[in-house]
Amino acid sequence: MANIWLYLLGVSLAIISGVLNNIGTVMQKKVINRFRGEPDYMKKALKNGMWLFGLVLQIIIGSAFFMAAQLFIGPALIPGLMAAGLIVLVIGSVKLVGESLNKSEIIGIAIMILGVFLLGLSETSVDIAGTDVMETGYLIRTSVFSGVIIILAVTLYIWQWKDSRWRAILLSIVSGFQFALTNYWISPLMAIIEDVFTGNARLGQIILFIISSIILVVANIIGIGTLQKAFTTSQASNLVPIQQVPIQILPLAVYFYVFLETPSKISSYIFMITGVIAIIISSFLLGKRQAQVEEIGKAEEIKSEN
Repeated sequence: MANIWLYLLGVSLAIISGVLNNIGTVMQKKVINRFRGEPDYMKKALKNGMWLFGLVLQIIIGSAFFMAAQLFIGPALIPGLMAAGLIVLVIGSVKLVGESLNKSEIIGIAIMILGVFLLGLSETSVDIAGTDVMETGYLIRTSVFSGVIIILAVTLYIWQWKDSRWRAILLSIVSGFQFALTNYWISPLMAIIEDVFTGNARLGQIILFIISSIILVVANIIGIGTLQKAFTTSQASNLVPIQQVPIQILPLAVYFYVFLETPSKISSYIFMITGVIAIIISSFLLGKRQAQVEEIGKAEEIKSEN
């Protein structure tokens, strides 16, 4: 019974993290739209209190809940559970646009709730504390997983230079790859952080701690930067949902390939895979509202001119 309650606690922490992250996204988007088209828009955003508070919600407060969730359920379920925060994104966007939810968005919210519920039923958590992150096989699988993500991200980033028609979409996917990377690398960090800070860490653990820290900082910066850059274009109507595709799919590779986990029940496979599919479908249904948010800046410009 105790394990079930700890599992539910981890699920709750992950959902709260997703909600806080998307509240931060709405706040940042509002500011970016305000400065769209102006030179040095990011410098102005960095000096804006709303944008900075949104960043704090994402990077500090939301991350604290995220890291706590890692201790209870591991990295495989958390990205899907955090997607529940897209509901907040839609509601916040509706408030900004000043319109009501349409049928597709209501359906999208319902599917999102179903998807998160199914993921919760899958009980496909990973025991971080019981994982030997210094085991050679684990380190090799981690290197392969991370290397493939980095290669794909670099390839897509180069592609967006050469084809501006797909720039926003490609940048969104690159951003998604970065956050998928950070979602995973929190795990080995949490597994060794106690030994590092208590002075009991071996040399290998210290090296892994340094590598994890560097990846988390760099990937977060790149992920935020590429998404903010995508926000300045009007060529993609589903930026955040598209970003969610690698974030939702790659945890399956983490669970089955990196940690070599296999669910004990067939129903767990069904709940996990169906939940991920439902969340991705819902992301695109809810993404239509994101297109309207993209137009807020233009509407404000026209209004101010009149």
